[in-house]
Amino acid sequence: MTQPRLDLLQGTLDLMVLQTLETMGPQHGYGIARRIEQASQEAILLNQGTIYASLVRLQQRGWISAAWGTSENNRRAKFYSITGAGKRQLVRDARNWKRLSEVIGRMLTAEGGGAE
Repeated sequence: MTQPRLDLLQGTLDLMVLQTLETMGPQHGYGIARRIEQASQEAILLNQGTIYASLVRLQQRGWISAAWGTSENNRRAKFYSITGAGKRQLVRDARNWKRLSEVIGRMLTAEGGGAE
């Protein structure tokens, strides 16, 4: 049975973008989106507007930087990299996400496992 696509909670896409750049190194927007889709086993599908809004937001906050380069298919593309401030933010966001998911897990267990 195919699982429905997941709706992203506020801030989770930014966390996934930062983690992707930390893990994969500099990437262009399409590459970041494809990596997130692959890592989610296609449970998350991103359109260009969604991923680029996140990239603009992260760049404005100083958590990523951008530089023009040439993509693997020989096209001019903007490549994004995580900054030192972005790495520190990633640590904070990952810690908060883990705490939140543990709390939600405890709540669902305490309440009888959640609705199926």
